[in-house]
Order: sequence, then C-alpha cells, then structure tokens
Amino acid sequence: MFRKIGRLFVIKTRTEAYLIIYALALGATARGSAYLTQYPGWGGKLLFLACTGAVFLAGAKILDALRYERERREAAPSSRSPTS
Repeated sequence: MFRKIGRLFVIKTRTEAYLIIYALALGATARGSAYLTQYPGWGGKLLFLACTGAVFLAGAKILDALRYERERREAAPSSRSPTS
C-alpha cells in the first residue's frame, strides 16, 4: 500500500522534473520578493539571490539524478552475464 503511494512522489520524466523545478522557482521568487520588502537594501537582494540560486542547484541535481537513473536502467540488462 505504501509503495503504491510512494510511487506517486517519484519523478520519472524530464517533463515532470521541469514542472517541479518551475514550481520551486515560483515559490523561491515569492519568498525572495518577501525578503526584498522585509529587508530593504543589500540584505534583501542577497536573500533573494540565495532563494533563486537554490532553485538552480536543486534543478541541476534533479536533472542529473534522472539522467543517472536512465543510464543505470539501460546498463542493467547488458551487465548481466549469461550462466551456461
């Protein structure tokens, strides 16, 4: 039961990854704009930059993980040696 629910939260395709990254970016810019109003000046700008920079790092990690999983899936059948 928990496995079926858990599979809903697995990113399987690049399209799903881009949608997740887009949602993260929307949240980060909303949080960053709140920082700009709460901390005017350089402090707010640096916090805004940190919010958006975190999205770039997370997005790159998500896309790299998808590529790694695809390569591992493709290499798995060829790495098996036939037993005679």
